[in-house]
Amino acid sequence: MLDKEKITGVFDAFNKLKVLIIGDVMIDSYLWGKVERISPEAPVPIVAVNKRENRPGGAANVAINVQALGAEAILCSVIGDDGKSHEFFDLLKQLNLSSEGIIKSEERITTVKFRIIGNNSQMLRVDEEISHDLNKKETESLTNKIIETIEKKKIDVIIFEDYNKGVITEDLIKEVIAFANKKNIPIAVDPKKKNFNAFKNVALFKPNMKELREGLKSDLSNINKEELSSAIKDFQQKQNIQNILITLSEAGIFIRHQKNDKPDEYDCHLIPAHIRNIADVSGAGDTVISVASLCLALQLEPEILASVANLAGGLVCEHRGAVPINKDLLLREAIKLIS
Repeated sequence: MLDKEKITGVFDAFNKLKVLIIGDVMIDSYLWGKVERISPEAPVPIVAVNKRENRPGGAANVAINVQALGAEAILCSVIGDDGKSHEFFDLLKQLNLSSEGIIKSEERITTVKFRIIGNNSQMLRVDEEISHDLNKKETESLTNKIIETIEKKKIDVIIFEDYNKGVITEDLIKEVIAFANKKNIPIAVDPKKKNFNAFKNVALFKPNMKELREGLKSDLSNINKEELSSAIKDFQQKQNIQNILITLSEAGIFIRHQKNDKPDEYDCHLIPAHIRNIADVSGAGDTVISVASLCLALQLEPEILASVANLAGGLVCEHRGAVPINKDLLLREAIKLIS
């Protein structure tokens, strides 16, 4: 484990990193209000709205977390050429996030997730989206934008943040991974079911248990080192993935990693969660992949990477809605619980 001085040095080193985030971006739109009666039109509660809020979501929330940790975040995605795109660009501007990697397409709409909150409980969610894959022209435009960005900036790590909205396609995955590997840039992946098996030759792969079961077509239920390791053994070797990091909700986090960079030798660690007052798990996965990717870029030991990411994921669950990690609070907890 690291001592206080080394942990502080790691967090300081975050400030020097440049992170490229590729994936589905969206607007998380919240309507907050009070519920005091039931509608006479249908047996549903009436929410009297007293507050509206928009936040950048999806891969954009990863960018916010990366930025909150002190690193430079560069987003690459495709959104609609519509009114909501202007709102999305305004949100990025307010947060001092660059929009240079965002492409607008007349063939798509900007994804918006509307959440209606009544008496501090989510009553309803309405999604406005197109989820089919980018067409060939859009894929080529985004791929070229990504390669151009890598060539122009010294990227330290690349994150694929897949929300199954169609921005990440198999052709895009293959081209970007091949290019990044030539440049020796580590790649971290936050997968969904559709492209689960498309990611090969990456440094870090981070599913949660639901995504793991769906991706492996497994009914894995017991959470222990031996069964988790056995479940992913063949997949990890076949895909040539250096580290598989599995988030386990209240059970913590699990990592299985290559030993000494040898593809046929592995070690694993199951790190328990810390006791929290859980308010909302929204966005916890975004925080975990953000922290893990920065640790990956700094070539930290896998157990340290998993431990810090585990802390970060727990901390953001103490807040309602998807919120970025508080770097100072995470540093204090890391010093207290890891050193």
